[in-house]
Amino acid sequence: MALIYPIILCGGSGTRLWPISRKSMPKQFVQLVGEQTLFQQACGRCTGANFAPPIIITSSDYRFIAAQQLAELGIKPTAILLEPEGKNTAPAILAAARYLQDHDSDALMVVMSSDHAIPDEAAFTKMIEASIMPASGGNILTFGIHPDRPEVGYGYIEYEESSDSDFAIPVRAFHEKPDLERAQAMLNSGRYLWNAGIFMAASQTFLDAGLLLVPDMMQMVEKAVAGMTGDLDFLRLEATSWSAIIADSVDYALMEKADNILVVKFAGSWLDLGDWQAVKHQLAHGVDDVDASGNLIKGNTVQIDTENSLLWSAVEGQALVAAGVSNIVAVAMSDAVLVADLSKTQSVKKAVELLKIEQISQAEQHARDWRPWGWFESLVIAQGYQVKRLHVYPGGRLSLQSHKHRSEHWVVTDGHATIQIEDKEFTLEVNQSTYIEVGQKHRLSNHTDKPLTIIEVQTGSYLGEDDIIRYEDSYKR
Repeated sequence: MALIYPIILCGGSGTRLWPISRKSMPKQFVQLVGEQTLFQQACGRCTGANFAPPIIITSSDYRFIAAQQLAELGIKPTAILLEPEGKNTAPAILAAARYLQDHDSDALMVVMSSDHAIPDEAAFTKMIEASIMPASGGNILTFGIHPDRPEVGYGYIEYEESSDSDFAIPVRAFHEKPDLERAQAMLNSGRYLWNAGIFMAASQTFLDAGLLLVPDMMQMVEKAVAGMTGDLDFLRLEATSWSAIIADSVDYALMEKADNILVVKFAGSWLDLGDWQAVKHQLAHGVDDVDASGNLIKGNTVQIDTENSLLWSAVEGQALVAAGVSNIVAVAMSDAVLVADLSKTQSVKKAVELLKIEQISQAEQHARDWRPWGWFESLVIAQGYQVKRLHVYPGGRLSLQSHKHRSEHWVVTDGHATIQIEDKEFTLEVNQSTYIEVGQKHRLSNHTDKPLTIIEVQTGSYLGEDDIIRYEDSYKR
C-alpha cells in the first residue's frame, strides 16, 4: 500500500492574531490551544503504519523554529523545503509533489495548513486512512466541515445532491467567503460545507493537474525543485526559477478548474484560528476556564463586571485587569497590548499595517528573537548598556565571535555553560559569571541535556546586533 506523506504548509505570518502572532514568530509556532503549538499538532496529526514522516514547506526565516519544534516531538521529517519567497499554496504543493515523485513515485499526499485546530485527531486520522482508495484512483480529495453557523470568514464547498458514494462526493462548485445573508442561505440549504483547506491525492495526480491547468507555473516549479541545494538539514528551492512564478492559491490554480475533485465530509471539530474571535470560540470549548460571565481568562488576569470577553496576559509577571467592559479581546504582552471589540477582530491586520507604516518594531518583531541555538530577549535597554536573557537549547552552540564596540558580562542563572574566550575554555554553573572584553573572541555552548539560561549585560558605545564578527560555522547569533 502506498504511504501517505503529510505535507505541512507553515509559511504564513498570522497578523490577525497580533500581538502573540508576529512575523518573527507567527501563530503556527505559538502554543495557542492545547499543550503543543499548532505546527506540532499538525505534524503529529497523521501518524501510524500508513503514514510517512511529514514534509515541511516553510521559509528560511522559520527553518530553525520548525526544526526545533519537530525535534521536541521526536519527529525526523522526510524533508524541510525552504521557499525563497512566498508564492501562496499552489506552487508549494506542486513542489512537494515533484519532490515526492523523485523519491517515492507511489506516494499519496495529504496537504494541511499548520494553523488549524482539530481536537479529535483520532477521527481525523481515521478519515484520512479511509480516503486512501478514492485518492489512489486519480481523484483530488478536499475535506469539508459541516457548518453549525452562518460563518462569513470561511470559503464554502457546494457538493452534488445525489451521488453513488456517501463518502467521497463530487464537488459542484467552490464559493468565496460570503456575506451574512448568503452564509445563512447556504447553511439552510444543507448542501454546503466549510472549506477546510485540506487536500489529498497521489503526488502524480497533483503533477498531472499542474501540467494541465497551470503549465507555466509547473515548468518553473520543476526547475526550482531540480535546482534545489542542501543547507544543513534543509533543502532550498532554486531562487531564480521560484521568483518567476506568479503566486496563486491551490483553490484558484487547481481546485476550481479540475474535474476530478471529490469532497469528504468531516464530522469532527475543526477551526481555522484566523482571528481572536475564533481563538476564543475554540478555547471556550476546550480545557481552559470560562467564568460565569462568559469570559475566557488566561494568565495573570482578573476581571470586575466584565462579560463575554477574552482576557489574556501572555507573559509571566504581566498583570491584566478588566473592569466594566464586555465583548472585547484584551491581550497583554511585555512589549505590546491589544484591546479590540470582539466583533472587530478582523481589523487587527489593518492595525498591524499602520504600525508598519509608522516603523514601530512591534508590528513584526517579538521581544524574543529566535536563533538556531535558542532565543534571547532584551530586558533593559538604556544609553550605554543593555541587559538580555539568553536561552540556549540542550546541545546548542553560538558562533565563535567578537565585538568592536561592546563588552559583555555573563551570569549563569540556570544550567551549565561551556565558555570559550580566546584560547581558554571553562565551565560555569549557576551564580557564576565571566567577563568578555571588547575585541575578544568568545563562544557560549550548552553541552548538557538541560536548557541553559544566561543573563548578559552589554556595555559600550554601540549595542546593535550587527556589531558581530563571526569566525566560523553558520550558526548565527
